[in-house]
Amino acid sequence: MATITKTSLSATVKATQLDKIDYFESLQANLLQAVIENLGDGLLILDERGKLFHANASGLTICSQLNQEKHQANFIHPVIEELCKSLRENYRFTTDHPVILSDEIVVNQSKVFRVRVRLLNLNVVHNSCFLVTIENRCESLKNVAFSEIRKYDLTPREAEIWSLYRRNYSYKDIAAKLYITINTVKKHMKNIHAKRQACQTIQDSY
Repeated sequence: MATITKTSLSATVKATQLDKIDYFESLQANLLQAVIENLGDGLLILDERGKLFHANASGLTICSQLNQEKHQANFIHPVIEELCKSLRENYRFTTDHPVILSDEIVVNQSKVFRVRVRLLNLNVVHNSCFLVTIENRCESLKNVAFSEIRKYDLTPREAEIWSLYRRNYSYKDIAAKLYITINTVKKHMKNIHAKRQACQTIQDSY
């Protein structure tokens, strides 16, 4: 009959604890990776020279949209390169006061990207790197508009007009896009604002 000593029991307990730690660390890593990959915004990590080190799915999609004319592998838009250069030359990494620089890349009226760049010091790569987040402003505003359309109970035509208005289309542009007059746009916008005001009044009453 095998004898279980105090030392062997202690070693078994420690091994079990280490297995649990490894399991939870692996679980956390997988969860973090899943969150990053499913972000609506693009996420890029560039090395200290400004070269692409990692990108999530949205980041790769956005880079490919910005890369239509260049056709270069691992293309980094000049606006992003300039922000990284400015951080590299003018700021030092500090944990207390992280510096975030931002700018916009305007491709056309339906493709406007908000870019934010921050300098990070990651022990994993034993060096500084750049964290770049890219938000498709038009898509974000479109999603906000969809939420407001339900909230204000807009008609289908009001929904079309509000969606365009939230994406910074002028009354003239909305009229041209929907083949209606500017006065019709103004009439619908008046009704929309009335519904918004009514909704706000109900909220304030609670």
